[in-house]
Amino acid sequence: MKRLLITLLAITCTLYSHAQSLDECRRLAREHYPAIRQYDLINQTEQYNLSNAARAWIPQVSLTAQATYQSATPTYPEAFSSILQANGIEMAGIRNDQYKVAIDISQNIWDGGQSKANRAIAEAETKEQRSRLDVSLYDLQSRVDDLYFGILLLDERMAQSEALIVTLDSNLKRMQSYYDNGVATQADVDAIEAELLTAKQTLGQVESARASYRRMLEVFIGQPLQTEALERPAMRELASRTSARPELDMFDAQRDKLAAQRDAINTSVMPRFAAFAQGYYGYPGMDIFKSMMSTQWTPNAIVGVRMSWNIGAFYTKKNNLAKLQVAESQIAVERDIFLFNTEMQTTQEDGEIIRLRKALEDDDRIVELRRRVRIAAESQLEHDVIDATDLLRKITDETNAMLNRSTHEIELLQATYRLKRTLNQ
Repeated sequence: MKRLLITLLAITCTLYSHAQSLDECRRLAREHYPAIRQYDLINQTEQYNLSNAARAWIPQVSLTAQATYQSATPTYPEAFSSILQANGIEMAGIRNDQYKVAIDISQNIWDGGQSKANRAIAEAETKEQRSRLDVSLYDLQSRVDDLYFGILLLDERMAQSEALIVTLDSNLKRMQSYYDNGVATQADVDAIEAELLTAKQTLGQVESARASYRRMLEVFIGQPLQTEALERPAMRELASRTSARPELDMFDAQRDKLAAQRDAINTSVMPRFAAFAQGYYGYPGMDIFKSMMSTQWTPNAIVGVRMSWNIGAFYTKKNNLAKLQVAESQIAVERDIFLFNTEMQTTQEDGEIIRLRKALEDDDRIVELRRRVRIAAESQLEHDVIDATDLLRKITDETNAMLNRSTHEIELLQATYRLKRTLNQ
């Protein structure tokens, strides 16, 4: 038994010294996950959209050039033309071919709130995209946790398997001594040796499964695990029963986006006011009489204030607002479904925690009783009261009791962290 205790102590020290933590694995997995790069892309898109919305207040400049030919142009009445010719004035009239190079400048005075609505939509869309990405990364955490606690469970199975091997090896040597002294039979020796080989075979299978779990966890965190052992997380109590899941933030972001779109629809029916200036160089100019007398190109300019009002926006406003109302109702239903499912999951996990705590209350007593029975069986075997088969059964019972206790401890820890993850605490 002294050798068994030393082995278990060595295994425990190996497993829990300088171990990599769950929080560290979560952080590394989050940083390594390809979706994390989308945060920068979302931020860049937001800046572009906000910049475009702000540019609605920058003077809008357009340059045009045109050449036309008209079938008819303004002319003087024939009687008036005769009077002018009699006084030696030649008035040819406007030519049919006309040319113009123009520049137009327009400055918004009031756009009915459209640019403000566009900025609000850009910000709401960015918030929604971020919240969707938060949900994706939150799901990643559950996958990392499952692998992490799976490795801890396999570590416990390895420790118990190695402890069983130590116990069986000790009893095999003792049985071999009994056989050499004619106290035991070869069948007794063979039974213990077969059980020892089975235990080693089980250990190999557990080691293989553990190695597979470790490789999958390394894929998630993007680097090899720094230690052979993983740190067992501390038991943490819930801060509250209030859910802080990222899905709730996503629902809020979706509603904010709909509110911004509603404001944009309301602004679409408002009139717009803008100041404008237009200048052009060409023929004919604004002075028609001068252009009738000369075909030279002249500079011309006009400034003023313009109002525009899209009356057609009223035709679709009611339906567009109704569509947003339906979308908002859908979001409310999805939110209620999510909260219902979360409550159901929380209730189930609470029941699992209660069950495991009750099991742990009995495990220590069961292990102690199984240990005493096994020790008594070893003594009975020495006095030829029982055979090797009975001893193996007692050893197996003790091993299973120890494995159940350690498994229940890890499962309780995992269930607690699963509940905290369900509530995002």
